[in-house]
Amino acid sequence: MPRRMVIGISGASGVIYGVRMLEHLRDTDCETHLIMSDSAKLNMAIETKYKATDVERLADYAYKPTDMAAAIASGSFLTAGMVVAPCSIKTLSGIANSYADNLLTRAADVALKEKRKLVLVVRETPLHKGHLNLMVTAADLGAHILPPVPSFYHMPKTIDDIIDQTIGKIFDYMNIDHELFRRWKGVEPDSGN
Repeated sequence: MPRRMVIGISGASGVIYGVRMLEHLRDTDCETHLIMSDSAKLNMAIETKYKATDVERLADYAYKPTDMAAAIASGSFLTAGMVVAPCSIKTLSGIANSYADNLLTRAADVALKEKRKLVLVVRETPLHKGHLNLMVTAADLGAHILPPVPSFYHMPKTIDDIIDQTIGKIFDYMNIDHELFRRWKGVEPDSGN
């Protein structure tokens, strides 16, 4: 059986995170199952040069958010887990409150109930206490909260370098080999001392 991963792209700013993840996953043995919300498709047109149909073609399988009979809606369909990148606050709320009214939140609920990995790339700032409470609730249920907060020790030169560092952190958690950023190796001792 191939290694399978569910990718959700919700309607927060930062849909490029989901797109870049799909691009990088094409170079792995991971079978990808994509759900994009309608708001994600709108943000894609606003924020990127990609068309939703082009992004769907990056995945091995793409589903409509209304397809509640899809294979990924069942826990009997085995996957390595799911990543929602970006994860809007609305989607976070649905996941944290087990309100699975669409395939994206249902697939996330499946990951949680089956004790599979679920990464939520929550994209909002600033955060009020309600947002923070939702993240705590989702984390208590088993989700891994991974906001796209860039590191700079690897000296990023482009926006892609910053995006790829976040994708690399997701891949680390999902046990996917990559070379998307330079890893921290400590500070070189000063040769003058």
